[in-house]
Amino acid sequence: QVQLGESGGGPVQAGGSLRLSCAASGLSFSSAAMGWFRQAPGTEREFVATISWSGGSTYYADSVKGRFTISRDNAENTVYLQMNSLKAEDTAVYYCAAGWGATPRAEDYDYWGQGTQVTVSS
Repeated sequence: QVQLGESGGGPVQAGGSLRLSCAASGLSFSSAAMGWFRQAPGTEREFVATISWSGGSTYYADSVKGRFTISRDNAENTVYLQMNSLKAEDTAVYYCAAGWGATPRAEDYDYWGQGTQVTVSS
């Protein structure tokens, strides 16, 4: 059974930083592309960042480019999202997802975590 568990969310002031983690089990993590998505109340889930199985390719939404960094540790079956210079509009539930191609499309990911809340106060 595939399980993805996010952690590291919480309240933070605008301009601050958070590091999200997503621990994976039950899948061949080192073969999977991993993505981060987010969903704010009343909005659709949106792409944030993705990383290829090797970590050699990354891709970001324009809204987070230059502020967020996705990385992975295949030895620890964990993907990270370092979020700097946070803004109020970054407030959302953040989800990690596993798939077989590093794409920005949610439908390309087969497995999803339960999400972790990030709340940025201005």
